[in-house]
Amino acid sequence: MSLNNARPLLGCIADDFTGATDLANMLVRGGMRTVQSIGIPSAEMAAGLDADAIVIALKSRTTPSAEAVAESLAALEWLRERGCEQIFFKYCSTFDSTAAGNIGQVSEALLEQLGSDFTLACPAFPENGRTIFRGHLFVQDQLLSESGMQNHPLTPMTDANLVRVLQAQTRHKVGLLRYDSIAQGVEGVRNRIAELRAEGVSMAIADALSDADLYTLGEACADLPLLTGGSGLALGLPGNFRKAGKLRDIDAAKQVAISGGEVVLAGSASVATNGQVAAWLEADRPALRINPLDLAAGKPVVEQALAFARDAGQTVLIYATSTPDEVKAVQQELGVERSGAMVEAALGEIAKGLLDAGVRRFVVAGGETSGAVVQALGVQLLQIGAQIDPGVPATVSSGAQPLALALKSGNFGARDFFAKALKQLAGAA
Repeated sequence: MSLNNARPLLGCIADDFTGATDLANMLVRGGMRTVQSIGIPSAEMAAGLDADAIVIALKSRTTPSAEAVAESLAALEWLRERGCEQIFFKYCSTFDSTAAGNIGQVSEALLEQLGSDFTLACPAFPENGRTIFRGHLFVQDQLLSESGMQNHPLTPMTDANLVRVLQAQTRHKVGLLRYDSIAQGVEGVRNRIAELRAEGVSMAIADALSDADLYTLGEACADLPLLTGGSGLALGLPGNFRKAGKLRDIDAAKQVAISGGEVVLAGSASVATNGQVAAWLEADRPALRINPLDLAAGKPVVEQALAFARDAGQTVLIYATSTPDEVKAVQQELGVERSGAMVEAALGEIAKGLLDAGVRRFVVAGGETSGAVVQALGVQLLQIGAQIDPGVPATVSSGAQPLALALKSGNFGARDFFAKALKQLAGAA
C-alpha cells in the first residue's frame, strides 16, 4: 500500500469503526489518499504505511472514559511520531457518547497533550441531515432529542443543546461559534475564535447549516493543532493542504475488484438500518434473523446461520436488527451490555465462518457490529475507495487475502443501501 508520500499530513482518531470509515470517505472525496487502521498499527504495519491521511479506528465511544482517554492518547502519540501536521478527533454526527462523557474527556486530553488552548466541536453533516443552529443539533427537521436518538440502546441522547451536553463532560469552558460569525466568512470565524479565546473558552460548538459553512470552518481552522467533530468538518481540510502545495491531484479512490462470495450482516437497531432490512425483505431476498434470547439459551445460532447461508444459493442477509421496543424487552431480560455483546460476538463468529466458506465481500450495518466483524476477520488495515452513500465508502483490506467491505454506521445509508453496496463492492475499480 505504498503511496509515495514522505509522511502523512493529517492524523485522525475515531471513536468507532464506521465513524472512522465515514471520515476516511470524506477525505478521499477531497483527494487525500487515505488508509484506515483497526486500532493502533503494529510496527510491521507502520513500516508500510504511506498516505496523505491516516485514520485510527478505536472502539472507545462506549468504553469507560479513562480507557477511552488512554487509547486516544496512545493513538495521538503514534500519529505524532509519524509527523502528522494536524490531528482530527472524529465522533458521531449525532454527538452520542456515554453519560460520563467520552467526547468531552477525550477532547480535553488531546487538547492538553498537544499544548493547545482551543478547538472546535462540530458534528454537523448536512448531507445526512445533521445540522447545528444556535448550538442545537437537528437530525433532518427534528431536534436530536426527538429524532429517535433518545431511544438509542447504548447512548441515548435526550438533550439537543450541544453546548450544555459538552460542558457537562469537561472541566474546560465551552462556548458557541454562532452561525452569524460563520456567515461573515473565514475572517469572521477567526475573529470570533479570538474573542472566544479571550473569554477563556477552550472548546466551542460550531453552528453549521450547509457544506459551505463546513468549508468555511475548515479553512478558518487550518492552523489549529486539533479539530473535533463529525466527518463533515473534514470537508475543508484537504483544500488547506492543497493550497499549501502538499497535496497532489490524483484519483484517491481507485481500488481493485475482489472476487468471491458476499453477505450482508446487520446488528444496528437504528431507524435507517430497520428501513434497509425492510427493503431487503420486501424484495423477497433470503434473510435470517438472530434472536439474542436464543443466544442466551445456548442454541446453535451461529451454526444455523452458516447453514442457512450455505444452502440459500444466493446472497443472504443475517440480521439482529429490531425495533426500539423489541430491543428494550431483550435488554430488560438480559441486560444492556450482555445482549449487545452476545449479538456482536455471534455476528463476528458468523463472519469468520463465512470467510472460511469463501465469502470475500461483506456489507456490515452498525458501528459496534462492524467492529466485531473486522476483528473476527482479522482485518487490520483498509484502503478507502469511492463513496456508496454519504458517509459510507467501499473499502479493501490489506494482506495476502484482501476483502471488500462496506462498514455502515447504523444511521447512514439510503433504504436500498444493501443492494447498492453489494453492487459496488462487486465492481470496485
